[in-house]
Amino acid sequence: MYDAYNTIVQLVERLHRHFLDVLRAELRRMGVNDINAVQALLLSNIGDDDVVIRDLKDRGYYHGSNVSYNIKKLTEFGYIEQERAEHDRRAVQLKLTDKGMELCLAIRALQQRLAENLNVNGGAEEAEMKQAETVLQKLERTWTDFIRYGAR
Repeated sequence: MYDAYNTIVQLVERLHRHFLDVLRAELRRMGVNDINAVQALLLSNIGDDDVVIRDLKDRGYYHGSNVSYNIKKLTEFGYIEQERAEHDRRAVQLKLTDKGMELCLAIRALQQRLAENLNVNGGAEEAEMKQAETVLQKLERTWTDFIRYGAR
């Protein structure tokens, strides 16, 4: 079990780096050079929603200083708008601008193409993908429980 666990941990780390490389290549292909892959991923995670910065941190996607810096840059370059939340004036609501939504939709289209290629060229079946998803969710839950409650 340990060997398989260790292999998955290493694979997850490599996959994340490779995915950022994929986003970098797509940004370059599209002629987008004012933001980086992490910032593009941030746009994708915001998507159609109005999101509070704290929610992005709470979901575990980003760390405090990184998300603040990236939000600042995305705002400067016109990809997102910020406004104070009505219910809590200390919270900042984020919403994609038209420019941000256009890039978000391009990333979604890329994801769709990659998923289709995985099925056609990689031979991955939907059942296999669901099984991998289940295992990775269990791994996430294990790590989250460790962070919250410590070793058991």
